[in-house]
Amino acid sequence: MATSLLSALALVCGVTATASAAPAPADTTTPTPATSGQVPRVVWTPCNPDPSKPDPGIYDCAVYPVPLDYANPSGQKIGIAMMRRRAGDPSERIGSLFINPGGPGGSGYLWATTNRLEPRVLDHFDLIGFDPRGVARSNPLQCFKTQEDATAVLSRKTLVPVTPAEVNSTLTADKDYTDACAANAGALAKHMSTMNVARDLDRMRQGVGDAQLSFVAFSYGTLIGDTYANMFPDKVRALVIDGNVDPYLRTHDGLEYDRQRAAGFELALDEFLKRCEAAGTSRCAFAEGDTRARFDAIRDHLRTSPVTLPSGAQVTLSSFTGQVAGALYVQAQLAPLARSLQALDQVINPQPALRTLAGTVPSDDADLLAEIAPTALRDTLGDSPYTTDDSYFGVNCQDKPYPTNPRTFANLAGTWEQNAPTFGRYQIFDSPPCATWPFPARAGEGYAGPWNRKTANPVLAVSNLFDPATPRVYALNLQQELGNVVLVTVDMIEHCAVGQNQALNAMVTSYLVDQKVPKPGQVLTSDLDPFPAPTS
Repeated sequence: MATSLLSALALVCGVTATASAAPAPADTTTPTPATSGQVPRVVWTPCNPDPSKPDPGIYDCAVYPVPLDYANPSGQKIGIAMMRRRAGDPSERIGSLFINPGGPGGSGYLWATTNRLEPRVLDHFDLIGFDPRGVARSNPLQCFKTQEDATAVLSRKTLVPVTPAEVNSTLTADKDYTDACAANAGALAKHMSTMNVARDLDRMRQGVGDAQLSFVAFSYGTLIGDTYANMFPDKVRALVIDGNVDPYLRTHDGLEYDRQRAAGFELALDEFLKRCEAAGTSRCAFAEGDTRARFDAIRDHLRTSPVTLPSGAQVTLSSFTGQVAGALYVQAQLAPLARSLQALDQVINPQPALRTLAGTVPSDDADLLAEIAPTALRDTLGDSPYTTDDSYFGVNCQDKPYPTNPRTFANLAGTWEQNAPTFGRYQIFDSPPCATWPFPARAGEGYAGPWNRKTANPVLAVSNLFDPATPRVYALNLQQELGNVVLVTVDMIEHCAVGQNQALNAMVTSYLVDQKVPKPGQVLTSDLDPFPAPTS
């Protein structure tokens, strides 16, 4: 099974930008504009986020030069692609608000168009999205020359390898992947750490003329925020970090961080199954009987026997696990997930006489759990351009310490699977490329603490009770690690919360605009029921 180079486990919150076109990748030879203090000013040019639609006339774009290597700040520059949505009320403008959706490898450029923030925020700030170094339009880090080269390696990987043959093929492909990175990634691969992204962000802050930084960061982006807050504590005006990593654990023990992450996925899954069963079959299609036992039976069946659906699509353990994990990221996907599980169970156990009418769904609902055929790859011509970037591993393998023997991951897979039966094996095989990554963090380019420096203003941390990708334990640890932080929690199964809860949105708006810090320790109820009652 071919896997995307932006890992299925990448920490990115839900996509909110829908624009389809953008300027070309940033040019490494960008001329240096006039300076603002010690760094160049950002030179904005009007642009349309989606040229297929009328230009709203409120956006500007720029490519901002930053040092490739901060040990040589006057040397080679790389370009950071930026997009700005101008403040809706210029007379009330406070400054710029930067935003990052996570990853690593998540493009933030079109997040200048996001609808996650309330109108009052958009009136008072220029909203700036950007692609971090090595990502998308900002000098994308690429390990292959052509799509065919990438497919030849990635098609040998299995997302959830179980058999010795699958494990061996996956680890061999991982080594071939890192060999390709060594041959093709270039000088930028040596300088991909989050510490360098934080340095870039501070230069952009100065380049737009802000005395202090206002920043909203989601998921992995919270590590950018944590790093910035501790490298430049006096420059923090307002920092919202939502879907938090544990910065200390992530930068000191990659394997333990990932093990706890697998446990977080299991907790979210278990809560989904409990809430489904409590909702009943009229509201949750998979609620009939013991939902936990039925789910486990489906997973265990797929471990040895893929299922061919009436449509001809095939559900494998890998496709099933990846699709379930993805659905847990978004509360609105939980009811559709329940329908897919019910449909798949009906195919595996075709006993209609034992089913209630409410518990029966069309079999094609199971197609969502099936393998997606890579038709785009099959139909490409020879030497097709490689358009993906490899920043996910470029960042993670410099930030997160891992064992250097790839077999360590395989040897631990069984133990992880015992403790996290659905997601343990899925998670541990995400990171073997870091064992042989050819570009370890250079001296002075990997920030691993201290994390407790007191910022000029309090940091606002947000967590969901059942966030699968960044479990609540990370946020609780973060609360002890950062030097000036307030934590607010939402009772929800979802990855990230800002933009998904009205009470939280009001707090975030007041914090960003008025610098009013919420009362710490609040736990907010969800606005939406994942399994709403049917309408009459």
